[in-house]
Amino acid sequence: MIASFLIQTLNGLASASLLFLVALGLTLIFGVTRVVNFAHGSFFMLGAYLAVSFYGYVGGGVLGFWGGAVFAGLAVGVLGALIELTILRRIYRAPELLQLITTFGVVLLLKDVVLFTWGPEDILGPRAPGLTGAVWIFGKPIPQYDLLLLVLGPLVGLLVWLLLTRTDWGTRVRAATEDRDMAAALGINQALMFTGVFALGALLAGLAGALALPREPANHNMDLTIIADVFVVTVVGGLGSLPGAYVAAVIISVIKAWCIGIGDVRMFGTVFSFSKLTLVAEFIVMAIVLIIRPWGLFGTPPAPQRVSAASILPMPVPDLKRLWPLGLVILALIALPLVADRFTVVLATDIIIFALFAASLGLIMGAGGMASFGHAAYFGAGAYAAAVAAKAGAPFLVAVPAGVTFAGALAVLFGWFCVRLTGVSLAMLTLAFAQITWAIAFQWDSVTGGSNGLVGVWPPELLSGKTAYYFATLLLVGGAILLIWRSVHAPLGYLLRASRDSRIRAEAVGVDVRIIQWRAIIVAGAAAGLAGALYVFSKGSLSPDSLSIPRSVDALAMVLIGGVQTLVGPVVGAVVFMTLQDWVVRATPYWHAVLGITLILITIIFPQGIVGTLRQWRQRREAEP
Repeated sequence: MIASFLIQTLNGLASASLLFLVALGLTLIFGVTRVVNFAHGSFFMLGAYLAVSFYGYVGGGVLGFWGGAVFAGLAVGVLGALIELTILRRIYRAPELLQLITTFGVVLLLKDVVLFTWGPEDILGPRAPGLTGAVWIFGKPIPQYDLLLLVLGPLVGLLVWLLLTRTDWGTRVRAATEDRDMAAALGINQALMFTGVFALGALLAGLAGALALPREPANHNMDLTIIADVFVVTVVGGLGSLPGAYVAAVIISVIKAWCIGIGDVRMFGTVFSFSKLTLVAEFIVMAIVLIIRPWGLFGTPPAPQRVSAASILPMPVPDLKRLWPLGLVILALIALPLVADRFTVVLATDIIIFALFAASLGLIMGAGGMASFGHAAYFGAGAYAAAVAAKAGAPFLVAVPAGVTFAGALAVLFGWFCVRLTGVSLAMLTLAFAQITWAIAFQWDSVTGGSNGLVGVWPPELLSGKTAYYFATLLLVGGAILLIWRSVHAPLGYLLRASRDSRIRAEAVGVDVRIIQWRAIIVAGAAAGLAGALYVFSKGSLSPDSLSIPRSVDALAMVLIGGVQTLVGPVVGAVVFMTLQDWVVRATPYWHAVLGITLILITIIFPQGIVGTLRQWRQRREAEP
């Protein structure tokens, strides 16, 4: 037993070295540029593919493997510098979450670049020359290459630490990490520094991808698989802390290795599968750490801000004179089934549902200033609750409220913890809760159908026609969005915006900020649950994908594309995103790249979102003499 745990620990430490290299690069990038780089996993994936190609071109051998690792790291570093120069440099003044969507566009673009260049099949990587055997420890084999990784990860980390602490460039980087405004005042060239740091971070990710080849093949899922773990490591260790990143990588990797080693255990007459915990172990760790220590194990509490915390323009008071376009939109929606074909009606139904999903997220992001990376938890929870109720024989008018109620109850639970955090810590805690919810749905076969999901969930005969269900969806969603709009312009909304703009002042005048934010999360969660319940009846089936990270990113993209300044923004963003996605998917097999480029262009042209930027342009024109 002890020998098995020792071997699993060594395997975990080897995995921790690779994870640390990727997290090290992300920590550097975020610490200096404040960019939440979603594309960092793509750099890891590109490093693996480039190393495979270099190995084949050289003809194998020591030069092919180790030369390929160096080449992959340098090539990805150059690519990172180009992306920073051509894309990210244009949006540094944009909200941080809009930068996240821009880097998500880079993810989509690079995914299709890899697909076009290397094809859809997994590519087995080479073994490290001279390290293909195993070392026997207590009668158990451990690969020689894993033992090398045990040393290689900390060694690279030490070299980066020396670079940051023993060179003038490193001193400037650390100064910018501590206080960018002061660094600029001292004459440090931030533009050049940002490019260098981004290139170094990308290089580390590419190097890690190349070094991962003996342990896993190069494949198209490497980017999203690694990025979730890397985000967790960066946050658990403490933003900007290099030792924290390594400790967090070790904790998470070793715990996952132990879960695999324990496997299935029978206790009290019940079989507990610890191996299934590997799907969610890192998120459980992150949730626990953030609840106890919001700034991470080795992080420091954020310094007080010099100015107001609000980075979002105030929501305007409704102008009744300008509501006539809304009336035209409502008339067009009512008349649409009369002139559109069946496919268009189905697409319009999906757009209406996701407009509510985006509006629910827009409530807490816009009025509340609370970012969420896991809003799909409520969407999926509402969908699953409604589907399970329908499968149990509940009528439509009972199943849909059941979905809303369950999603609202989940928001009560999650929100109680979330309102104790702010900023990135809050966003990452929502991600942790969403992934835990996803893991439950993915593995609870007897209730949720597991990975197969649920099928045969259809509306009653009265609403079985696509047109009838369209009108039912339009009515329910319209009422829910009206309720959200009313909440924003009611005392709840005003108190929520006051808490967003200046938490200290709001608390000083007697506002219980946590209770106000908690109420907003509950309203948003219930609304997202309604969207999920309507979605499952529209499609007739459901899978754990409705709870996944990409679904949450979709909601973020909709809100940020449209703009968070008004509730119209998320609705417009949903229309643009869903329409664009449908058109691109049908137009080209490389739809990821086209969609990614479009997202990048939208975020550059409309840094405050479409509605927010257009409002700024209008205000400037009105202010001109």
